[in-house]
Amino acid sequence: MDLPRNAFKAALAERRRQIGLWCTIPDCGLVELLAGCGYDWLLLDTEHSPVEGSGTLPLLQAVAPYPSSAAVRPAWNDAVEIKKLLDCGAQTILIPYVQNAEEARAAVAAVRYPPRGIRGVAGTTRASRFGAVENYAQRAEEELCLLVQVETVDAVAQIEAIAAVDGVDGIFVGPADLAASMGHPGGTARPDVKAAVVDAIRRITAAGKPAGVLSADQPFLEDCAEAGAVFIAVDVDASIVRRGALARRGAW
Repeated sequence: MDLPRNAFKAALAERRRQIGLWCTIPDCGLVELLAGCGYDWLLLDTEHSPVEGSGTLPLLQAVAPYPSSAAVRPAWNDAVEIKKLLDCGAQTILIPYVQNAEEARAAVAAVRYPPRGIRGVAGTTRASRFGAVENYAQRAEEELCLLVQVETVDAVAQIEAIAAVDGVDGIFVGPADLAASMGHPGGTARPDVKAAVVDAIRRITAAGKPAGVLSADQPFLEDCAEAGAVFIAVDVDASIVRRGALARRGAW
């Protein structure tokens, strides 16, 4: 069996825009429903959701039959947690709160096998199709996509250094945490916060890396896309459900 191809990684390398959705409700049926909605990628979030790392396995299985690519965000830049997600078959990982090049290098090491990294080796995991993928340990890196998240003022100042780290496939800007870091928790709608996000996207793009962002503010996302954002998450599952429920109740 051949190594599964990571269509999302290939698209980023070609700078083809990828429209995604944030998944925070750890329900296999809902994730499967969303996987059939035509989004290029779905982010399975374990940082700000009830799901634990191992709970992503059935969610990854729910996405697998569909064209959407699954990405997973661990709760932290933790090699043990990352290892478990990779063994479950995650091929794209978004690491939160990466502050500098050193932390980016630690993330890279966590997704690579020795001698290029520190990922522990196991022979019969879902990642290798339970041993059916020939030479998985030698080839896994080809289809793994590592995204790192800059979400503080200090991290944004280090964009060029982070982008220069070998093995970083893309950089994601987190507007909510960046707003808090700027002294405005909950202030993602502030003009200065939006300007900081757009500027970060321009700098990531200029540094030669695909830039990503999440927002439910659609006009703001248009600004981000114009600035060069390639992987764009356009909403959150829980927000979509709540808006729809409120709108239907309001209509009646």
